[in-house]
Amino acid sequence: MSTRSGTGGHAISKPLFRLGVSPTLRLLAVILLGLALMALDHRVNELQFVRGALATVTYPLQVAVDAPVRAVSRVFESFTSREDLITENRILRSENAELRARQLRFEALQLENDRLRALLNTAEQAEERVEIAKLLAVDLDPFRQQIVLNKGRNDDVYAGQPVINADGVIGQVLSTRLTSSIALLISDPSHALPVLSARTGLRGLVVGTGNPQRLEMRHVPLQEDVEPGDLLLTSGLGGRFPADYPVARVTSVERPQGQPFLSIEAEPLAALDRSREVLLLWTDGAASAIAPLNLDNDLEAAPNALESEPDEGTP
Repeated sequence: MSTRSGTGGHAISKPLFRLGVSPTLRLLAVILLGLALMALDHRVNELQFVRGALATVTYPLQVAVDAPVRAVSRVFESFTSREDLITENRILRSENAELRARQLRFEALQLENDRLRALLNTAEQAEERVEIAKLLAVDLDPFRQQIVLNKGRNDDVYAGQPVINADGVIGQVLSTRLTSSIALLISDPSHALPVLSARTGLRGLVVGTGNPQRLEMRHVPLQEDVEPGDLLLTSGLGGRFPADYPVARVTSVERPQGQPFLSIEAEPLAALDRSREVLLLWTDGAASAIAPLNLDNDLEAAPNALESEPDEGTP
């Protein structure tokens, strides 16, 4: 049967009945064929070659389909990893700064521990009574070399008491307060200490110069045997310092013409300008031989507590 278009054109033929297999039957046939092939492959494994060939043929297609997904995944992982690395780096930097600060503190504690161990070893070797004192203030003026200690009359500290450390003689107590005291360093220009040479037994007098790294040995005749490197020890004369405590080491010896004595310079063995802890030394009979200097105002020592003391307390 044919019909004519409304415009008078050519006629369009349309079949009244469609001939052939319906799509439903085709789909059902394909499903049955697939099930049959699956059953056959499972039982006799005859389609392995066909399956391998199909996998080889379709592999490029699988790669092409999977490539965009993997690319997007890598980009996402890259951004995520970068953010994680930035955060981790920030955390590690913070932890590193904290650990470095702790390490500096530990190093300071280790140095302090070493100093205290050295002082304790010196205290064990000393036959006299000793006690550790800490420095509260330091005055290294060229005309006045003094330190303030945190021990006073409450701790039986007395004027004229020897002050040492692990390396040698520091000085002696100049005056005492109730809970603190002022000590005069051996580098003070007004301080003089009887010494002897460990090598020759030569006796002399070491006097401060106002420089914590330089002393002078005076009144040594020109003919005496003194050499750079000689160790100077306390002689025990004067009744304040026990004998054989190291004081200084000779650094230079000159024989000036027209002068009756040698010009001898020595370096203190104790770090007078770097000590933080010292040892107070009690000698037999020294406390009763030297009357303590009692100040009217018993004040705590402070950085501004270094004041001029009465002449009666100066050794």
